[in-house]
Amino acid sequence: MSIDFATATFKDFENIPGYNISQRAEIFYDFLNYMKSNGHMNYRLKNTTGTNSVVNVDIENTERDYVSFVSSDYLGFTQHPKVKQAAIEGIEKYGTGTGATPLIGGYFTYHNALEQKIASFFGRNQDEAAIFTTGYTANSATLQALMQKEDLAILDMAVHASVHEGCAFTNKKTFPHNNLEALEHILKISENTYRTKLVIVDGVYSQDGDTSHVKEIYNLVKKYNAFLMVDDVHGVGILGKTGRGTLEDTELLDKVDIITGTFSKTFGNLGGYVIADKKIAAFLRFQSRQQIFSATAPPSSLGILKAIDLIDEEPEWREKLWWNINYFKKGLNDIGLDTGTTCSAVVPVKIGDPFVTGDVGRLLIERGIYTNPILYPAVARKDARIRMSVMARHEKEHLDKTLNAFEDINNKLHIAKK
Repeated sequence: MSIDFATATFKDFENIPGYNISQRAEIFYDFLNYMKSNGHMNYRLKNTTGTNSVVNVDIENTERDYVSFVSSDYLGFTQHPKVKQAAIEGIEKYGTGTGATPLIGGYFTYHNALEQKIASFFGRNQDEAAIFTTGYTANSATLQALMQKEDLAILDMAVHASVHEGCAFTNKKTFPHNNLEALEHILKISENTYRTKLVIVDGVYSQDGDTSHVKEIYNLVKKYNAFLMVDDVHGVGILGKTGRGTLEDTELLDKVDIITGTFSKTFGNLGGYVIADKKIAAFLRFQSRQQIFSATAPPSSLGILKAIDLIDEEPEWREKLWWNINYFKKGLNDIGLDTGTTCSAVVPVKIGDPFVTGDVGRLLIERGIYTNPILYPAVARKDARIRMSVMARHEKEHLDKTLNAFEDINNKLHIAKK
């Protein structure tokens, strides 16, 4: 079997029939070298300075400052002095790690405080939260604990990969992105077939930056006696009147059965959380394999407590972020670039052709702009794009530099939509 490197993506190397693990690794290594030779390796670059609007990156042993659009630290809290100080104080009090899983000794007072704080943030009672070491496991471990072979998970096709992994041991059906008619059809034909029917959507979708039709989906879920889980990792802190995310403006914060999220984006740290009925939350704390077999979040998580407070104490970060989003998106659209239906801090420039998208990533790097080309399987094969995350810490000069680069690249490669 031969693989055409010019049209290949990472997905094509997951399994190559007839090739053992060593042979698969070898051909994939050749593919990585092919990507490097074309300047398309905008992945796993070495950041020497930390997350910010401008970062120093080491590429092939050459360091340079780049305007960065690769971080989901939307409000810039990883660099907030109060957040950093709280994390330092956590380490000084508790040390650098926990040394155990939550079940057998790795549960500390700051974990309890974090559960109470994030539950309160969503207007829930203190026992309606469970925290996880990563946002990924908040989805995957939760779903593996809740959903078994007698159940059915119904997924929007664009949900996070962690959701798909969590549904590996249950029945799964998908519906086209935000297609309410298709969702209702699945709910209708499955109404009396499965023990539990759980519909899972994102609040804000990670690649297009658009939002879920969550109000209409909630009504359908209740009509057919199902449950609803909303993963709002890209919405919390950004959307909603007070930054509570996608569910705030639709008045569903206290109605959705399960809310999942991460501390690694808006809150500038590491970890994940699940908000649910107190009995489901308790079930997860004792039945989720991540809670039983994986160590808990380190004491630097005390920084999260301060970050949650800052959503209310310093709303100017969210205001600055939205100024940046609106200015940047308008500038891209004025050039003629396709940003799709985004209404969040995730701003894609849709190009289509994967190889051209790689070339755009290379030319942006050459201009001092650090972005990620997004290819299949994260998006459809003919829907490749440059995905950018706008931050509150971006200044107008950063955005203008990037817009000028895109304009020059468009003049060269003609990526604007006709």
